[in-house]
Amino acid sequence: MDEVRVDRFDGTVVHVVRGRQHRPNRPLEGCPFCIGGLEAPEPYVTRSFPNRWPALGDGRCEVVLYTPHHDATFADLGAAGARAVVDLWAERTAHLGAQPGVAFVLVFENRGAEVGATIAHPHGQIYAYDHVPRRPERRLRAGWRPDPDPGDRLVLERAGWTVVTQHASVHPLSLCIAPVAPTASLAAASADQRDGLAEVLVDVFARLDRLYDTPLPYMMWIYQEPPGWDGPPVWCHLEIVSPWRTRGVARYIAAAEVACEEFFNPVAPEEVAARLRELTGGPGGASA
Repeated sequence: MDEVRVDRFDGTVVHVVRGRQHRPNRPLEGCPFCIGGLEAPEPYVTRSFPNRWPALGDGRCEVVLYTPHHDATFADLGAAGARAVVDLWAERTAHLGAQPGVAFVLVFENRGAEVGATIAHPHGQIYAYDHVPRRPERRLRAGWRPDPDPGDRLVLERAGWTVVTQHASVHPLSLCIAPVAPTASLAAASADQRDGLAEVLVDVFARLDRLYDTPLPYMMWIYQEPPGWDGPPVWCHLEIVSPWRTRGVARYIAAAEVACEEFFNPVAPEEVAARLRELTGGPGGASA
């Protein structure tokens, strides 16, 4: 019953996924991701499995569990726990990317009910598309690379990775995390690079939760080289965005913005970077 529709005038792609309309919103009893739950019957450190309510079908949607601890944050994982997540992201990206008909693999996370997360247990997802969607296609075809001189937008540079607030950010908070050296994918990243990314992610997510002294709702995704890519060299990178412009107050995308795809952001990226630089990662993180 699911189908893909494309607007014949502007090319917008819409997946009509009727099956997801009736998926459970929130568990009424227990957590399916805790040990002994529906999706985690046995003990685990990290775990991946097919999504029972796939948006794409054909085994191309997976759930990734970061930890068996229900109330943990990403920062709570520590460097070793975060490295295990990075390794699983890399392994599942490579596995899904090798499947017939897969043209793009997206690792992503929605954290918080404010951005649509239906289960609080720390987890992300992976979608394997049969095409390269328009936004990553534009960025990768344009030869995206880190800004060599971010100036006041630099949050930190450490362990072979940089974290900056994005120059033209649609969202009040919009971070980009990229390796200093050109690297096409997490699978292609060296052991030192993976260690560095784990360290940086623990630090950054701790800072984000300290920004307003409460768990920050966010969306995160990773752009990596697509299977069989025929474009310019790809520089993999992560983006983290949050709709909050202050504690508990979301910036909603308005009609003019949706209609024209031009956005009006009341928060300056340089101000966000300055606030994050002032924070430390807390118990699980480190100073810049």
